[in-house]
Amino acid sequence: MNFDYDVIVIGAGHAGCEAAHASATLGASTLLITIDMNKIAQMSCNPAVGGIAKGQIVREIDALGGMMGIVTDESAIQFRMLNRSKGPAMWSPRSQSDRMMFSKLWREILENTENLYMWQDSVNELLIESGKVAGVKTALGVTFRAKAVVLTAGTFLNGLMHIGPVKNPGGRVSEPASYGITEQLKSIGFAADRMKTGTPVRIDGRSVDWSLTTLQEGDNDFHKFSYLHNVRRRLRQRPCHTVYTSEATHDILREGLPDSPLYNGQIQSIGPRYCPSIETKIVTFADKSEHQLFLEPEGETTTEYYVNGFSSSLPINIQIRALETIPALKNVHIFRPGYAIEYDFFDPTQLYHTLETKLVEGLYFAGQVNGTTGYEEAAGQGLVAGINAALKIAGKEPFTLSRDEAYIGVLIDDLVTKGVDEPYRMFTSRAEYRILLRQDDADMRLTPRGHEIGLASDFRYEQMQSKLRQRDGLMDFCREFSVKASLVNPYLEEVGEQPLKQGVKLYDLVLRPRLNIEILAKGIKPLSDYIEENIEKERREEIIEAAEILMKYQGYIQREQLIADKIRRLENVKLRGKLDYSKVNSISTEARQKLIRIDPETVAQASRIPGISPADINILLLLLGR
Repeated sequence: MNFDYDVIVIGAGHAGCEAAHASATLGASTLLITIDMNKIAQMSCNPAVGGIAKGQIVREIDALGGMMGIVTDESAIQFRMLNRSKGPAMWSPRSQSDRMMFSKLWREILENTENLYMWQDSVNELLIESGKVAGVKTALGVTFRAKAVVLTAGTFLNGLMHIGPVKNPGGRVSEPASYGITEQLKSIGFAADRMKTGTPVRIDGRSVDWSLTTLQEGDNDFHKFSYLHNVRRRLRQRPCHTVYTSEATHDILREGLPDSPLYNGQIQSIGPRYCPSIETKIVTFADKSEHQLFLEPEGETTTEYYVNGFSSSLPINIQIRALETIPALKNVHIFRPGYAIEYDFFDPTQLYHTLETKLVEGLYFAGQVNGTTGYEEAAGQGLVAGINAALKIAGKEPFTLSRDEAYIGVLIDDLVTKGVDEPYRMFTSRAEYRILLRQDDADMRLTPRGHEIGLASDFRYEQMQSKLRQRDGLMDFCREFSVKASLVNPYLEEVGEQPLKQGVKLYDLVLRPRLNIEILAKGIKPLSDYIEENIEKERREEIIEAAEILMKYQGYIQREQLIADKIRRLENVKLRGKLDYSKVNSISTEARQKLIRIDPETVAQASRIPGISPADINILLLLLGR
């Protein structure tokens, strides 16, 4: 057996799987080490992928050549496009997955990836020689050597689970924690802290009175995560259901607060503000008499359901009694209670934008070890870390994404520039260029970049190019084709639209808010003929939607692109290594301290550091001769 590799990835969660697959695909001999090979890509919390802004990240991962979108589509049991009532910059795909199928598909991918090997074990020490990573030592006493190591240990670093007063070490229920790495890294200067997350109770669907719930069906249209036309939803689609808590529920939850680890001092670490536990909800939103809960199936055939919105670390009896106050759950049987988990993370300002650590060359961090929360945020980081580990081994230029290129770029820049004071979760509001970062065009933005480095396949790139040609051809047809008023007015009046006074270009009709290409094609035969002859049937709806969004929102898109281009000029002004900040007395002490600690790559990154003022940036530009 070989004990020497180019890249070692520690942990086979969502970050680790993407990192290992990307590294191996780019030609690096890669070893993926995981505590349990039966829990690869485990959906530790909810059995779902995507959501607000998170769905955009998954489409970006797919566009670059990652696997999360493909696995999600092929394990999906419900798909929904969220925020459809808003503009397309806010549309966010979300999918319920079959938890076991998701893990199975990922394992099949990893086992069939060339250059990728696996080892079941726990890593408890990193080999560091002369400031460079050199490999790992495991709990079984095995030493593996490598030129780069990607740490994606998730919640396993000194993980501690809480259910009421009961505390158990572990990284996930029934799985052991990982020890040694945090202590080692702290001893050589890394800053680490503790965070907390939680997961809800799991219930038996056979004990639910479904007649007292509200049905929530999924979408049944062309939308999905992967841009590859041969990837699709294959499993039986299942609905979700909603119920509500009541004052009776809240009264029982309040009874348990003295025994809640969150409120009795047992848990001291930072929890997620945007995904609060049910006990946090009743304290923070004390004026609310009810909270919505979602009953989400865990698989295509299982009776196990996830109670979304009921994360808790309260004692088991309190959790059960509170659930029983909900009419549909009066006779509920639970498979296991909700619990909280504390774990170690490292201050992400200790990283470069490649996710390589500043203190140890060749060591990369990705996922919850960087203070993030969510499968999607973890997978996006894992992809970038795996790419860069392989590129470094090959002596190639590093791979980074800017804030106007991808939500993944926003995520990483926020982490390395601002750090975290709570578990970081992506939202559309975090992206200043969200009109440019829509879920519909991630392939146009990122597939060329993924193909350039060798991650996105030739087939994927050719598919993107074909879609681009068909999309632009349709737009050109709409710009050039003239519609005569006499021919189209009867149809416009039939669909309740204002008739034309004179002929116009078809493009002008598409711009009307209540009209779209699909509607117009029913009344304008040359348009329907063009679509039939020139737009491939398999991706017709996707291509038409992409063209329509660009036409309807062109003014907004162009304006935002101009702003992005102006800011990009500062992204091109290199700063790292140019100034000795300790000697720049014309900026504030706070600015000096933060510039020394973060060591920004560019002036634009420096401008995003909290505490750095516009006046400080002007002084830096003057000192750089700008």
